[in-house]
Amino acid sequence: MRIRFLATLAMGAALWMGADLTAHAQEKPDYAPYREGLFLRYLNAEPGEIDGVPRLGLSFGGRPLRAELDSGSTGIVVAAEFVPGFEQMPSQGPAKLTYTSSGRVMVGQWVVTPVTLSGREGASVTTEPLPVMVVTEVQCLDYARACHPTTEPRNIAMIGVGFAREGDKQSQSTPDKNPLLHVTGGEGRRRQGYILSPEGVHIGLTAANTRGAFRYVKLDRRPDGADWAPLPGCIALGDASLPSCGTVLVDTGVSVMYMTVPASQAAGAQGTLPPGTQVAISIGAEGSTFPLYSFNAGDGGPMTPSAVHLRVADDAPPFVNTSYHLLNGFDVLYDGEGGFVGFRPR
Repeated sequence: MRIRFLATLAMGAALWMGADLTAHAQEKPDYAPYREGLFLRYLNAEPGEIDGVPRLGLSFGGRPLRAELDSGSTGIVVAAEFVPGFEQMPSQGPAKLTYTSSGRVMVGQWVVTPVTLSGREGASVTTEPLPVMVVTEVQCLDYARACHPTTEPRNIAMIGVGFAREGDKQSQSTPDKNPLLHVTGGEGRRRQGYILSPEGVHIGLTAANTRGAFRYVKLDRRPDGADWAPLPGCIALGDASLPSCGTVLVDTGVSVMYMTVPASQAAGAQGTLPPGTQVAISIGAEGSTFPLYSFNAGDGGPMTPSAVHLRVADDAPPFVNTSYHLLNGFDVLYDGEGGFVGFRPR
């Protein structure tokens, strides 16, 4: 595994250094004025590598819950059993959120409350009051992979920290619900954003935690101005002559990769990508991309997802969900104020 890991990183570094910098003039943010940042180590952290959905402590004033940290959704989502008396809390009305990877539909109420997030060594941050989804029912889409409808949901605790998720059956998943963008406290200027790593998450972007060879992409604004647009990127499978360009989602909530490509890329594959198929992911809009990483399906590498679920569609935009395995090769930065995504090779 260690040999494969080094070989994969060497390949990524070669692609990184060989990128055409003249074709993609980099706009770089300046984090020098910022000092407010804190590192929360995942409760299930392993030294140097991530091998499961990361978890943090989540508290509404009582004993912390063990919650999943999910960059594929936006907003804190908890079963009603964990928020006694939520009916008396300030409310923003009915709530609904769909996890398209699993087909589960959460239904409930948005309540407004501060929350505390904590890491393995007891470090913690507290947010300003923000909307939290209290789940009172779970429904299932027709194509759901693993879903059991219930009006008595149990053991649901998710911390959604993604962006640009409103178009994926998550219309209520707006930035005002992202806890990592609404942290309070400290004495200096704070840049609301975060860096995901295999061991934990840096909350607040500073001159210190953004050091190193980050490669940045400046996001566009959504047409309605409410959020940033998705991260642009391109996918190339096997011997396809040209990549298919659409969007990329770095999703810490899943171990498998979800991919949508046109038939010209799939070369007859359906459902699951055959073992040995080469996958190459680049970042940026078509014509100004830089290579990020590549792998062969099923090769067991540290950045290789446990499976690649393939949707072949000529009438849908290309899309790839990387899974959490990407963090074994890169730290991933999101700047919610400036609209930057950054990748720092490990």
